[in-house]
Amino acid sequence: MKHTNHADYALRVLMYLRVAPGRRGSIAGIAAAHRISRHHLDKVVRRMAAAGLVQTTRGRGGGVQLTRRPDGISLGDVMRAMEDDFAVVECLGAARFCRIAGVCGARSVFARALDSYFAVLDGATLDDLAANDLGLRGALGLSGNPVRSNASPPVGEEAHVERGAAGAGR
Repeated sequence: MKHTNHADYALRVLMYLRVAPGRRGSIAGIAAAHRISRHHLDKVVRRMAAAGLVQTTRGRGGGVQLTRRPDGISLGDVMRAMEDDFAVVECLGAARFCRIAGVCGARSVFARALDSYFAVLDGATLDDLAANDLGLRGALGLSGNPVRSNASPPVGEEAHVERGAAGAGR
């Protein structure tokens, strides 16, 4: 099973924010650190904001930040929010045109495999994925002190937060 770039980029954004000073970053800064398209990353961040994984704030001092502590963001939640289709075989999808659907064992086998896949992802958090603070910070070119994993994410004034704002963090 291969995931889309949106899921991959979402994980990269979350890891960046996990180790960034103040757990805040700009779309431009995150895109530059990962050497990925700012345009694509903007779409990903908007989708992440709509799913409640991050919040965006416009203007000076704005940017992208986590909405929850890293130990409260499961990788299963991220994948479900970023991927539209987990039907690895046709019979798991909404449309079933396979002539042998219902008489072969593929559906039950792949459904169990998918359940196992999500059991693993639901048991892993952003903290697990980004446990190597110093290594990630070095690879991403971040300086400053890392935020302790048990610290709450910084939350700006609620009146100024726009979820999913296009162009946020630029």
